[in-house]
Order: sequence, then structure tokens, then C-alpha cells
Amino acid sequence: MHTKTRRLVMAALCTAITAVFAQIIIPLPFTLVPFSMSIVAVFLTGALLDAKYAFASQVVYVLLGAAGLPVFGGFTGGIGIIAGPTGGYILAYPLMALAVAFLSSKWGKSFWKFFVTMTVGLGICYAVGVLQLMIYTGNGIVSSLMGGVVPFIFTDMLKVALSSMMAGALNRALSQAKLTFSIM
Repeated sequence: MHTKTRRLVMAALCTAITAVFAQIIIPLPFTLVPFSMSIVAVFLTGALLDAKYAFASQVVYVLLGAAGLPVFGGFTGGIGIIAGPTGGYILAYPLMALAVAFLSSKWGKSFWKFFVTMTVGLGICYAVGVLQLMIYTGNGIVSSLMGGVVPFIFTDMLKVALSSMMAGALNRALSQAKLTFSIM
């Protein structure tokens, strides 16, 4: 299969995996933002694809959801989700995948390098998410951070660690199978 075709297929798979992982959610009673596993898929998208395809994969995910397909958490979709309290986190996905892909192509693909690049991606998610949360709720930055970041730091850092381990293993397996999709 041609390299471009492989990359397109892998990007489409990453879009689909993000939609599947987005369904693993736990609503939390103290915040409008649920616990979600979707960022694991976003991190892996950035770790497996080059920057262009990683970004495109997540743009397609956001556009599918914005168009009304039930790809967002809880099998929801529509522009109302994007405009809602969690919309900023979702809108950050393409930028997160882009950052992880770009930085890991420059810095390397070891556990610690993935850990750092994914932490940068998480920072992007928090920044865009909190901005949207502030706009949606009319609350200030402290209140938005307390509802949209602080309760998630520990579990999100666990997701970064898990994703870093998975990314290394997946990249090694794909490399051995001569199916690499990112620029090594």
C-alpha cells in the first residue's frame, strides 16, 4: 500500500479511536467537565502520525461531531457541544495532536520525550478548555481552573504516563512491522 494511503488510513483510524475513547466518560457532580479517556486517543494520534496527519485526524473528529454525528462523549454531537462548557477541550484536540507530533518528531520517541510532549499537549487542552469554560459560565479564571483543571490533574497525568508507554510500544511494533506512519 502506498505511504500516503497508509497515512490516510491511519489518520482515519485515529479519528475513529478518538470517537470510541470519547465514550469512556464519568460525569462528575462538582463540575460541568466529565472525566474522559478521549485525550489518550489524541495523545496517541500525535505519537503515531506526522504533524499534518495528526492535526487533520483530529480536525475531522471535531468536524464530524460539530456536524451532529454522535462522536463526542455520551454519544453526543452538534455545534451545541462545541459551544458548551466542554467545547474548548474538544477544540483543542487538533492542536494537542499537532504539538505532540511536531515535538516528538524533533525531540524523539522515548517514554520521557513522549511524556514531555504529551504534557505540553495537555497544557494546550487546559488552556483552550478553560478559556471556553470561562466564556460559557462567565466565571473568572480561578473558578474555571478549579472546575476544569484542578480535579483532573492527577488522572490526566496518569493518562499522559499511560499514553507515553503505549506510544513507545506502538511505535516499536509498527516499526518492526514496517508500518511506521510518522517521521522518525
